[in-house]
Amino acid sequence: MELAKLAASIAAILFLFWLAKRMELGGDVRIANEAHARALAQEAYVDFEPVEIILDKARVAALLKDAQGRHMLLRRHGAQFAARLLDSASEARLDQNFLTIGTGEKSFGTITLNLGPEAQIWAAGLRRMAV
Repeated sequence: MELAKLAASIAAILFLFWLAKRMELGGDVRIANEAHARALAQEAYVDFEPVEIILDKARVAALLKDAQGRHMLLRRHGAQFAARLLDSASEARLDQNFLTIGTGEKSFGTITLNLGPEAQIWAAGLRRMAV
């Protein structure tokens, strides 16, 4: 009897695993490329048309800039992506190739992006925006 319960439990777990994979739940969600980042940005803010895009090396976040000089931060939030337009209240801290950005929203939190050598350029752009 105990063996049957164990087998039924294992079968149920395997079925749920298969179902989650089939429904594409969870997984390792990343920004595929600049086109994907552009689509995510326009989905979040229809009037935001990025002219410059940089992806974090791990592709879990991106910084985007439009022709008006507005900056947007895209970041992974669970199995989805969240976007925020950055403003003068946003925090940015540079540490070599890493740029840490906070929006001031507790629910959005802060994120550290590995932007490589371009981190300095983007940090300078964020500083100019805060003026």
